[in-house]
Amino acid sequence: MNSMERVVTALNHQEPDRVPVYPLLAGVSRNLIGANCKEWSTDADLCVKGLLKAKEEYELDCIVTLIDLSLECTAWGQEVVYPDHEAAHPNYSNQVIATEDDYDKIKYVDFHTCDRMMMHIDVCKKLVEEAKGEYPIVAFVFGPLGTLSMLRNQQEMYMDCITEPEEVKAAAAEINKTLKEYCHAIMQTGVQGIMFDTLFASGSIMRKEMWDDLEGDLVQELAEAVREDGGLVMIHNCGNDIYFDAQINRMHPDAISFLYPPADCKDFVECKEKYGDVTTLIGCVAPTTATIGPMAKLEQECYDNIDAMAKGGGFMLATGCELISPEAFPYAKRMVEIAKTYGVYNK
Repeated sequence: MNSMERVVTALNHQEPDRVPVYPLLAGVSRNLIGANCKEWSTDADLCVKGLLKAKEEYELDCIVTLIDLSLECTAWGQEVVYPDHEAAHPNYSNQVIATEDDYDKIKYVDFHTCDRMMMHIDVCKKLVEEAKGEYPIVAFVFGPLGTLSMLRNQQEMYMDCITEPEEVKAAAAEINKTLKEYCHAIMQTGVQGIMFDTLFASGSIMRKEMWDDLEGDLVQELAEAVREDGGLVMIHNCGNDIYFDAQINRMHPDAISFLYPPADCKDFVECKEKYGDVTTLIGCVAPTTATIGPMAKLEQECYDNIDAMAKGGGFMLATGCELISPEAFPYAKRMVEIAKTYGVYNK
């Protein structure tokens, strides 16, 4: 099987030749081509070059276009800084929403006016051309609440969700109008689907009912937009106690990428029993394990994840979040080796 066949089989909850695998090597791929953070994060050709180099060198079964979580917020004028040793992020001392009175500044924006959104669309287009249908390209989009938090500050916005929920909801709804059009444009590039980061849909940040009230309707709209274009809907959430049930109810995702067991499951075995026939499970190796080791711990996490979730298909081995340090490369290589050996079906 090639990577496309392998992933499609897993998504159909059938057993491919082996477990599909992709340690999430995104921004760190710039180190493979000698680019700095700003160059890789703002130049489509360099971004594509890095992602392709990581895919080829480490034999990843798919590419997820996680550039950084501050990409979408630039459409609303947020200043971004580009450090050498971490992902790009907002300038926290100069945020667009300085106080709760600034939410009314956030209105619909034509995504065509945002250089970084257009750059991402170009990246998707170029990757699809390079893939030639042999492996999936999955675009990565930060959800409306997440994008809003990049304009404010996550901690302060959380407090605003409690004290000024209507202002937060109104601003998130305006952002969603832009994101919906943006998603349609992404799908026109030929990517197989979009993975939405739903950061706030986890018990480590807010109650399930609060998340559903603030973002549920909005992410449902985004999921429907992707399906209108024939694409796969995926979720990424590396928070603790992620709300599988609420998000499945809203988005009916084809796959969920996660780090910790969902809020209503004690472990990954129970997660597979409860949700393995509902959505494809992607994960769940800890980024710290895949960066600072020891290697034996990385190997054991891979074995345990495969044992818990691979049977019957519907599973992809991945890191639960992005790997950001070049020190992770040997661990990524070992993850792929394990998928090719221990992750073989019909052994």
